Amino acid sequence: MTDNTENGGSADSTDPLAPIHAAYAAFAARDAGALLDAFDPDIEWVHPEGMDKYGLGGAKHGHAGVKEFLAHVPTVLGGMRLHPAEFVREGERVVVFGHRDITSLSGYTETQPFVHSWVLRGGRAVRMEDIFDTVAFHRVIES
Repeated sequence: MTDNTENGGSADSTDPLAPIHAAYAAFAARDAGALLDAFDPDIEWVHPEGMDKYGLGGAKHGHAGVKEFLAHVPTVLGGMRLHPAEFVREGERVVVFGHRDITSLSGYTETQPFVHSWVLRGGRAVRMEDIFDTVAFHRVIES
């Protein structure tokens, strides 16, 4: 991930998108504590079912579920950097369009698009759904 302030965002408390900007910045810094601070304790963290083969699919719940997911990612990927580019907000929903650089355990890197659908309540993210081409993602993992 990159710091979203490069993309016209800011993480100050007057920004209604502050929790999302904070989450991307924390992910970029590999700061799990700061990432979880942006999330409601009961967050629903959703990835495509097509990623089940690698233990990355389906819904995870709460901070413990997110931590478990994040701890598993390095067992199947060498790294990932997110580059959010466009934020579209309607009420409590924010949709983020961007791309990610995915690196396999063997060192192969590919750039792929993503869409993140967030729901905010009370200044925290209560749901995040990651939408992407799972076939292309599998290709990187398997390279």
